[in-house]
Amino acid sequence: MIEVRHLSRNFGTVKAIEDVTFDVRKGEIVGFLGPNGAGKTTTMRILTGYIPATSGTAKVAGFDVQEQSLEVRKRIGYMPENPPLYGDMTVESYLHFVAKIKGVDGKLRKRNVEKVMEQVEIKDVRHRLIRTLSKGYKQRVGLAQALVHDPEVLILDEPTIGLDPKQIREVRTLIKNLAGEHTVILSTHILPEVSMTCERVIIINKGRIVAEDTPDNLTARLAGSQRVVMEVEGPVDSVISALRAVPGVMSVTADRAGGDSRSVFTVETSVGKDLRKELARTVVEKGWGLYELRTVEMSLEDVFLHLVTQEEEVGN
Repeated sequence: MIEVRHLSRNFGTVKAIEDVTFDVRKGEIVGFLGPNGAGKTTTMRILTGYIPATSGTAKVAGFDVQEQSLEVRKRIGYMPENPPLYGDMTVESYLHFVAKIKGVDGKLRKRNVEKVMEQVEIKDVRHRLIRTLSKGYKQRVGLAQALVHDPEVLILDEPTIGLDPKQIREVRTLIKNLAGEHTVILSTHILPEVSMTCERVIIINKGRIVAEDTPDNLTARLAGSQRVVMEVEGPVDSVISALRAVPGVMSVTADRAGGDSRSVFTVETSVGKDLRKELARTVVEKGWGLYELRTVEMSLEDVFLHLVTQEEEVGN
């Protein structure tokens, strides 16, 4: 449904994105994840025809974004971070207005407006002025305007930013219910958005794609990079030095959360290394007390931070 190949965009000497390549299949909900300034919004704006690419190609439903922009726009619904709402219009009149300028036939317009108002649950505020709505309802109206022409592809840029926890859950549910009927790209820097909403994750950092897979597979891919938590009775600095000297240990941090003379140590190991036996032997041979040793599964947040930190280290 979406094909992006070697996409780059420069703003003067600044490379916003560079050599970005990915695919999104029909009916998928894909999370486009990255820190602020990573290139997420630039990519979304190119896909929607808002700005051109410097190089590379992007296709939506087989149509080239640059060469066949109007055909692409017919098939895309776009909800930017700040939806284009007109505060002095009622919800219903605004959606009719948007449907009209998006070319929805007059016979279908009323039906489409009714459908999206029900879909995003805003029928109860249909006659209210948009400026009187809460932030949560405004986000729903923003989603409705993106859906009103029944697009094949829905692109959402930070759809839950500024919402309270209850509103976030509601918007997440709305998005998940769109799966299958629409292809969705969800751009965000908020990790729970991806793990709770998306089937697949594309991680971008400093304008480049650094990983692409399902949340579970990404976590499994780095499962070999094991995190071991140990509670040890011994001098903190000496314990850290001894554990760091074990081949395959990447880092050791200490948290004085145990008993009077105990500390809790978190040990990160390199990919493919199970060092629990070596770590335990090191502590015992030093004559220190080992009260706990356990592994901790990596979360999507751990994967994200690992990839982003890895890229920063390579860049330096």
